Amino acid sequence: MQDDLQSWVGRTRRVTDEMATPLVRRMAALTDREGVVLDRGAPVPNHWLCMLFDDAAAQAALGADGHAAKGDFLPPVPLPRRMLGGRRLTYGTAPRIGDVLDRETAIAAITPKRGRSGDLVFVTLRHTITRPDGLVAVEEQDIAYLEARREAARPAAEAPAEKPVAAWREPFRPDPVMLFRYSALAFNGHRIHFDADYTRDVEGYPALVVNGGVTTLFLLEAALRRQPGAQVLATDTRTLKPLFCDRSAMLCGTAPDAEGNGILWAEDDTGAMALRIKARIG
Repeated sequence: MQDDLQSWVGRTRRVTDEMATPLVRRMAALTDREGVVLDRGAPVPNHWLCMLFDDAAAQAALGADGHAAKGDFLPPVPLPRRMLGGRRLTYGTAPRIGDVLDRETAIAAITPKRGRSGDLVFVTLRHTITRPDGLVAVEEQDIAYLEARREAARPAAEAPAEKPVAAWREPFRPDPVMLFRYSALAFNGHRIHFDADYTRDVEGYPALVVNGGVTTLFLLEAALRRQPGAQVLATDTRTLKPLFCDRSAMLCGTAPDAEGNGILWAEDDTGAMALRIKARIG
C-alpha cells in the first residue's frame, strides 16, 4: 500500500478563483473589521486568501466526513480520520478585490508514521498562487490521516508545549455560528465543525472541533490590531491539539522583533497550547 501511495506524489491540480467583493464583505463581517474598502482594485489582507480555492466537490463525490472522497486528487489513504497538521505560507504580491487568481497544487510528499495513537500518514501539499503580474503566495500544507478512535486506554499524554512570554493576551470563545460562517465562507463541508452528533458519535470528540483555520485567522487578526497598517508576510503554523466549540480559549502573542517576527499561539480552556504560529508581520 505504501508503494501505491507514493505513486501519487507529483500529481498536480489547478483551480482558478476570484477575490470577489461579497467574499471580502463577509470576511470583514466575520472578523469584525470596520472600514474595509470594497471597491474593485482595493487591497485585501494577505491572510484572507484562506477563503479561496475550495474543492467544490460534487455532492455525490463527498465522503462520510463531508470532505471530498479520497482517491480523486488526494491519495486513497486507508485511514478514516483527517485533520490539518500544519501549514507554512509566504506571501508575495498582496491580492486585490477583483483579482483572478490561479492556484496550482502538487502532492509534494506522503509520509507514513507511527504515533502515540496508532498509525498515521502525512500528505504534504504545495500550493502556488499566482495572478497575471506575478506570485501572490506559496503554501505547504500537511494533512494528517489517523486511525479511528478506540475506546481502549490511551497512552500517557506528552508534556505540554512550552509557551513563550506573552506580550498580550485576548479571550477567545468560538461558538457554533462562528464555525458555521467560516465553513460556509470557505465552502468547507467537514462535519466535525458543524455536525455535533457526527463529531461526538463517529469521530469521538466531546464537542464541535474548532477549524484550525478559524484559530489561525483570529490569531492573525488579533496581532494585526496591535500593528495597524501591517500585513502578514509569512506564517509557519502547527496544530498541537484541538480547540472545542463553546469553551473558553485565549489568543496570545509575543512582542515582534525588529524584523517583525513573533510567536502567536492559542491556549485551550486548561491553559495548554493548542496552535502555534511563527509569524512575520510588517
